[in-house]
Amino acid sequence: MTIRFIHAADLHLGSPFKGFAGLSPEVLETVRESTFNAFRTLVRHAVETRPDFLLIAGDVYDGEDRSLKAQEVFRKGMQELSSAGIPVFVSHGNHDHLAGTWVRFSLPDNVRIFGPHVSAFSLDVGGRTVKIHGFSYPERHVREPMIGEYPDASADGSVHIGMLHGSVRGDEAHDVYAPFTLGELLAKGYDYWALGHIHKRGLLSEDPPVVYSGNIQGLHRNETGPKGFYEVTIGEGRPVLKFVRSSALIFGRVEVDCSGNRHADEWIARCLEGIGHFQSEHGPGIADVAVTGIGPEEERLFADAPESEWLAFLREAAADRFPDIGLHRLSFRHENPAAAPAGLYRDVLEELDGWDAAEWRALLSGLYGHRQAYRYVETMDAGFIEEVKAEAERMLASGIGNGGTT
Repeated sequence: MTIRFIHAADLHLGSPFKGFAGLSPEVLETVRESTFNAFRTLVRHAVETRPDFLLIAGDVYDGEDRSLKAQEVFRKGMQELSSAGIPVFVSHGNHDHLAGTWVRFSLPDNVRIFGPHVSAFSLDVGGRTVKIHGFSYPERHVREPMIGEYPDASADGSVHIGMLHGSVRGDEAHDVYAPFTLGELLAKGYDYWALGHIHKRGLLSEDPPVVYSGNIQGLHRNETGPKGFYEVTIGEGRPVLKFVRSSALIFGRVEVDCSGNRHADEWIARCLEGIGHFQSEHGPGIADVAVTGIGPEEERLFADAPESEWLAFLREAAADRFPDIGLHRLSFRHENPAAAPAGLYRDVLEELDGWDAAEWRALLSGLYGHRQAYRYVETMDAGFIEEVKAEAERMLASGIGNGGTT
């Protein structure tokens, strides 16, 4: 007898997707609808494959003030799952905690929502009892460990599944919510841990599986690559996990080597070739274009126009051929930016390189702790830090090269 279920998390329905000025209205609409369309893909897959149940491990909605549209889309999805006879177990996380203010929508009877304390729901799957343990965030900040409230697995042959929206204790790359250690999870004796909060897929343990499914749709430029959910089968042997893509569009990066380019049309052709490869691999997406190979000769091509003008030029050239690709940012990586007067430049970059994750977090704590602003700030992971450092390098090089102004 096997048990088959879907583990999803971090739907973030209604994400505002700020900071995408300059994209075409059509692409911008695709971005704003992407979380809803990713959710519809999740529901459609469940209806077609008929799992025994569906788990959603936190952050169904992007904000505590759940929008009417987001709630209606979710309600309709739950109704489709109800019609297909699929139970759904939901925990709310730090983004959509229970203390928020919103207009309530009724949900069908197949949906079970965890309260603010750890509790369990039981269901029968082919004559075997499955116990699903979890809780919803009573407020936005749950800093204390919650793992102690989870009971140990019983020895009655039941399948035990834990749902937990939180982060590994000591993980400095993410805000610490409901912290836990892997050892604490394993000590409970559960058959599967369905984790949420971290937007990157991750397998903390294979047997038993302790799994971050990641979010179902990337929300910004540092959440790159396909996003989705896991289809999980628990049988006689080791549990089997199958990743299913749900993301309606992909955030990614296109690198363009402009070595030897002397004219703008040559550069455009190179860029369009790279964008074509991106579309062939990923389908619809939002791409940052990084231009490399800029030596002294290539500098002459780019010297007389700002990056913003080059980006607008490239967007216009790509619009007809690639209407499903939005070009978000354009950056130029010079071969030797430090060739300019370099004392201050070198000192600042060495200082930034010396900062660890805790120092970055301390610097940005006011922004991440702001009641509204935190929704619009990218996750402070290693990729985000590298992006900030690269932008600082670009601004320093530009400022020094222009006599100290940026």
